[in-house]
Amino acid sequence: MYNNNTNKDLIGAGLTAGLGAGVVTSFAAGLGQHPVIALAITAIAATVGVLCRMYDLA
Repeated sequence: MYNNNTNKDLIGAGLTAGLGAGVVTSFAAGLGQHPVIALAITAIAATVGVLCRMYDLA
């Protein structure tokens, strides 16, 4: 009746994780962290968020 695993949920999970990690890593980049490392951390967080949503871990 209700499909909990839709593409919209995966996109929302990726955006939420990416935005959350992006805020923290942009602060760290402002303090001197290399920007490429900050982008990599943000991408990894978004990927983990999507994977957790896909496998109903969160």
